[in-house]
Amino acid sequence: MKSTFLFLFGALISLPLFSQTLPQPDIFDRYESKTYTIDGYNYNVEVLGEGDPIFFLPGGPGNSHDYMQGNFGQYYKTNTLVFFDWLGRGKSDDAKNVSEYSVENDVELIEKLRVLLKFDKISLVGHSYGTVPAQAYSIKYPNNVDKMVLINGFHSGAMWQANCDSYNHYAKTHFPEKWKQVDSLRALGYLSSEEPLLSVYGNFPTKYIYYHNTKLKQNVPKYKFRGMAPDVYVTIIGKDGDFDVSGSMINQDFRKDLKNVKAKTLVVAGRYDGVSTPEFAVQYKTFMPQATFVMFEQSAHNPYLEEPEKFYTLFEEFMNIK
Repeated sequence: MKSTFLFLFGALISLPLFSQTLPQPDIFDRYESKTYTIDGYNYNVEVLGEGDPIFFLPGGPGNSHDYMQGNFGQYYKTNTLVFFDWLGRGKSDDAKNVSEYSVENDVELIEKLRVLLKFDKISLVGHSYGTVPAQAYSIKYPNNVDKMVLINGFHSGAMWQANCDSYNHYAKTHFPEKWKQVDSLRALGYLSSEEPLLSVYGNFPTKYIYYHNTKLKQNVPKYKFRGMAPDVYVTIIGKDGDFDVSGSMINQDFRKDLKNVKAKTLVVAGRYDGVSTPEFAVQYKTFMPQATFVMFEQSAHNPYLEEPEKFYTLFEEFMNIK
């Protein structure tokens, strides 16, 4: 959701030293970028560590791997970590045709990388959009997934649409002056992916969408990188995706299948999340009763930033990291 905010990454936040497994500012320097050619495209893959493999799936859709590496890269000390950029994102090649950007193709890349890297079972950690291919993969390849962590995610295209509607209602009722501009531009036929509506819509405060504490920023590399690929977002979510979700996202619906997922699963939500709102996040308790569900009461869309001590303690316990 909210394409114009998905690339809002800044400097490392200051975190208390309560754990040796907290993110480190220089964690990016420990990883080596390697290129793997799959189906004629070059993909950026960064693997480090020993032990049970964990694949990290970033949000967007359109984000690169960097922010996930910045928040979880330290676990190379106990596990084999796999960070990669999907097609059209980060350091990976762009598609020859944007129609190749889809949830389905993202799912298949996970499987191709698992085979290429010669792993038997893998664990998946998905954030935001990353939870979508994670769930799809665990349903399609049930015997290949050990554990799965879904952080502020979506169980269906219907949920993505409902969250768009929820946010838009909030924005309209709390910022009526700004919303008049949105209404005026939409009346002229502008879509959410088109200027000037893109900029106007993206000017709403992030406090009511991504961060309960707006002083917090992601840990990202010092070097320049492609953190967000708008064309990927627009293709998968739709040209007017902030109002009318389409693309391959709208066709996703895991609700009936989640109860059959074999992987041990942790579902994390944020009480103040304006992207994956609690109204719909708590539905995982119904659709996936075998999963562990935890609501972070002082967090929005990034619990690992806003309640790090609680989050990393929970994460390490769930993943059996010692």
